[in-house]
Amino acid sequence: MRVAFQPMSRPRLVGINHVALDVGDVDKAVEFWSSLFDVRLRGRGPHAAFIDIGDQFIALMQGGGSETGSHLHRHFGLVVDDKDATRRLLQEQGIEIVPGRGLDFRDPWGNLIQVVQYDEVQFTKPDRILDAIGVTPDKTEQALAELRAKGLA
Repeated sequence: MRVAFQPMSRPRLVGINHVALDVGDVDKAVEFWSSLFDVRLRGRGPHAAFIDIGDQFIALMQGGGSETGSHLHRHFGLVVDDKDATRRLLQEQGIEIVPGRGLDFRDPWGNLIQVVQYDEVQFTKPDRILDAIGVTPDKTEQALAELRAKGLA
């Protein structure tokens, strides 16, 4: 009896965690966003500011001032149901994982993509949506602490 090849199930995309924008001056960028919206900073560094958008955020990343240097800051973060499965598939397909603390890789056009797992971040979806896409609502203690600190859990 011959068994048909069953490809490994692929991780499910659950949402976008954040978008990082390249800016020339972080202070001016924060000032601009603050002139339009009630801005709450999640964090701030010398070359970056993180603006909360509910349970997601925008990262304002100060570029190096050159076209080739500054594009390295532009990226987006995806939320998946299974980060380990994502890592395995990237490895199986020969896609280089960017060294560092997370699971980052570049698409064939050089766009940086950061992958986080749903249960590890403060990003949330209503239970009815999670049921429809087959993701459990469970969160790690660290993610729950972040949500509680913002009054979101």
